[in-house]
Amino acid sequence: MAFVHTCIRVYDPETSVAFYERLGFERRGRLQFETAYNIYMGLPGDGDTLELTVNHGREEPYDLGDGYNHIALTVDDLDGLLAELAGAGIEPEKPPFHPGGREEYTICFVADPDGYRVELIDGGSFPTPQDPEPSPRSD
Repeated sequence: MAFVHTCIRVYDPETSVAFYERLGFERRGRLQFETAYNIYMGLPGDGDTLELTVNHGREEPYDLGDGYNHIALTVDDLDGLLAELAGAGIEPEKPPFHPGGREEYTICFVADPDGYRVELIDGGSFPTPQDPEPSPRSD
């Protein structure tokens, strides 16, 4: 078994592609359906891990609901990327922070043109945290 891609529906494909290209993604391909098409993107050296779906005739942005959370990307220079994004009018939700007070991780979130959250993790890698399991809930 292998992870293939994350699929998100986008309202304005040109704006969405430009956003993800700013994050380092490259266009890889396109698949046409009767009522929609997919744009496949990937990071250099990786697979086509992002699928942007465009529905023909869509006249309003999508309602994201409350179950969707985010995709996450590691970046080599978070401050540099945030400066580049700011030049395009893209600001983080809040300044970079250390989740859970853990100094070894610095993250922040930006939103793509459709409102999907993208977590940016500073440092180019993300060693999986090994915190202990929480105590069972007593509801």
